[in-house]
Amino acid sequence: MTRAASAATLARVNLAELLVVIALLGIIVAPTLTALEEGQRAYAIGAARVEAQQNGRIALERLTREIRSAGAGGVGFDAISVAERERIVLHVDRDGDGLVAAPGETITWLRAGTVLRRDAGGGAQPIVDGVRQLVLEYLDAAGRPTAIPADARTVVVTLTTEGAGGAGALTLTTQTRLRTR
Repeated sequence: MTRAASAATLARVNLAELLVVIALLGIIVAPTLTALEEGQRAYAIGAARVEAQQNGRIALERLTREIRSAGAGGVGFDAISVAERERIVLHVDRDGDGLVAAPGETITWLRAGTVLRRDAGGGAQPIVDGVRQLVLEYLDAAGRPTAIPADARTVVVTLTTEGAGGAGALTLTTQTRLRTR
């Protein structure tokens, strides 16, 4: 047998050997792909949770800042004119004229579907998407619940947000006292 003939014999692979190699490769690659899919799913859930946390914190910070400053600039008007469970209307005298008639002096916060919106005279602008629940509770000067907007001195805000696909729900609660009343 010549050297060329033995190399040709070694180079030939029969069908059975090829099928065995393909089966072994499948056994090795399948768990690897499954692990990669699980990793990608875990990453997506984590990203949704982070998004829900960031959205909730941003919304809560902006809303509490405006509640805290409600009534600033004057005493001839109510700081809060509408005190509902999912809607609040705040008044701030920004130009110092004693009235709350100028644009941006009446601010409405409300939840519409899954969007928290703020309207300061230019239409209800979206602030945060993914809001599952917004609960506003109003307390008087003695800390008792009140349904009368003019008596509200403290607002308890509970906000529940969720990431895309309903993942990563987060509930934040804060109690904010009106600074000027």
